[in-house]
Amino acid sequence: MELRQLRYLVALADEQHFTRAAAREHIAQPALSQQIRRLEQEVGLALVERTTRRVTVTEAGRALVARARRILSEVDAAAAEMQAFTGVRTGHVMVGTMHTMGPVDVSLALAVFHKRHPGVELTVREQSSEELAEMLRDDVVDLAFLSVTERMESHGLGLHQLVSEELVVVLPRDHPLAGHEKVRMAELAEEQFISYREGARLRELLVFAGRTAGFEPQVQLESNESERIRRLVARHMGVAILPRSDAERPGAEVTAATLIEPSLTRDITLACREGRRLAPAAAEFLELSKQLFGGADGS
Repeated sequence: MELRQLRYLVALADEQHFTRAAAREHIAQPALSQQIRRLEQEVGLALVERTTRRVTVTEAGRALVARARRILSEVDAAAAEMQAFTGVRTGHVMVGTMHTMGPVDVSLALAVFHKRHPGVELTVREQSSEELAEMLRDDVVDLAFLSVTERMESHGLGLHQLVSEELVVVLPRDHPLAGHEKVRMAELAEEQFISYREGARLRELLVFAGRTAGFEPQVQLESNESERIRRLVARHMGVAILPRSDAERPGAEVTAATLIEPSLTRDITLACREGRRLAPAAAEFLELSKQLFGGADGS
């Protein structure tokens, strides 16, 4: 069992496609397929199920992938320790982000980091907070900007809160409540909502606020883009609960009101797997992000 075979298997599990996995690992697709077959012969088990369109990892394959991620993480950490003696010159940092980042400009962190360390490769993955938490625990990403949800088990993660931001009600400009400075959640009981999909912190907070006010919010449409949500609100497709920084940006013709009873905030937190020794490049990105955004409180 070779390290390169484990890397290929992990890539295949992530991409679910031989050609994409081969491109990610910078090898020819037939060579990757051959190495996976050799690995299967060595362990005596089928690790992937092949179809004409996609690849599915078997139960045995998933178990080996989980183990392989930890092994490769330790190998990378060992290599990184050696690199640390000469400074951050090379490496690869996998960063996860939520779909809406409010006042936290991840592109700024990426640009500043790249300017300081041009030899380090950067990859960004965009998912919901709960998905990012699982990716951290499985070492799929090194760091993630997420919002801590009620269902998310915070144990196993190291958390560094960067921002706490107020959530507001977003309404069409001609809505009966549009002129109000404050809106009680109970006043929205008969409304249709436009919200993020399940697993997002903003969706969880919407449901919490509705239940606190005595009703179950009816989600008419789902989107993972705040600007699209605002445009849908402007076209009278529903109302929404969004971070103030997203709600007040130029663009769609909407109005924002302070939400009360209950008032809501959401955090933006930079997380990593607790106990993981970050490679120098990832550790440097963590410190840079804390410096750039630690004072960017949007509340």
